[in-house]
Amino acid sequence: MSRVVAVTGATGALGRRVLQRLSAAEPDDVSLRLIVRDPARAPHVRGASPVVVANPGGYRDGEGLREALRGVHTLYLVSASETEDRVRQHLTAVAAAAAAGVQRIVYTSFVGADRPEPTFTLARHHAATEAAIRSIGLRHTFLRHSMYADFVPFLATLEDGGAVIAAPAGKGRTGFVSRDDLADVATAVLLRDDGTLDGQALDVTGPEALTLAEAARVLADVTGIPAEYRPQTVEEAWATRRPSGHPDWEIEGWVTSYLAIAAGELATVTDVVPRLTGHAARTVGEHLRAHPEDWAHLR
Repeated sequence: MSRVVAVTGATGALGRRVLQRLSAAEPDDVSLRLIVRDPARAPHVRGASPVVVANPGGYRDGEGLREALRGVHTLYLVSASETEDRVRQHLTAVAAAAAAGVQRIVYTSFVGADRPEPTFTLARHHAATEAAIRSIGLRHTFLRHSMYADFVPFLATLEDGGAVIAAPAGKGRTGFVSRDDLADVATAVLLRDDGTLDGQALDVTGPEALTLAEAARVLADVTGIPAEYRPQTVEEAWATRRPSGHPDWEIEGWVTSYLAIAAGELATVTDVVPRLTGHAARTVGEHLRAHPEDWAHLR
């Protein structure tokens, strides 16, 4: 009998990639289920069962999610978007998975979630979610992602025809990773059900760790748009982001992500991508060249 693999976040950049790869692999022993809030946005993926909708509450809707997960063997749990109640959403999703009889969870976490006191506030959210998954006793694998290579252009703002990455990251480094590679790794993990990855937490990174000054140079090289890194103090970082109108908890997440870079907490580089996928991890430059849509807003 086929084991059912459910993919959450199926309409998002990562979940959609994973679904496409799982479908293309055409495994004989796996059937796919899409967990989405809006069926109109659900991708049409060959080999996927009819869309199961967790109603507009998403991860907040424990009962709806529990019903959507009945009969699922493995759950690919993509972390929720950044909201003030993100941890509560995750804990509701984990409890729903356990109640539905899910046997295995593959969760998208973040590098540094295992630190006693991560600088990046959102890494603490991942730590709490990891702890909840461990506590229910299900088989699990944590994929601790580094910062997305896709994000490099979005760290920049346009000033006088050039792109400026202004942040309190000092000379710290980040193992930026392509979401293409994250999807390849997730696919390999989801298709492997021999227990060898159970209980493991895998740091999934790119092939090199870049400073933001180096990332800006890569951005300029790929796009042809002048780009630079401009160091900020913490006070400057808050002052330049407050006019955005975003709430303080969100701005704190942005600022502490840079402080985590400065502290060296995102400098990890591992061989997880080549080891699990059989191909080299993509550099930031390779990713951006393959995805000009990621930097179209800078043109």
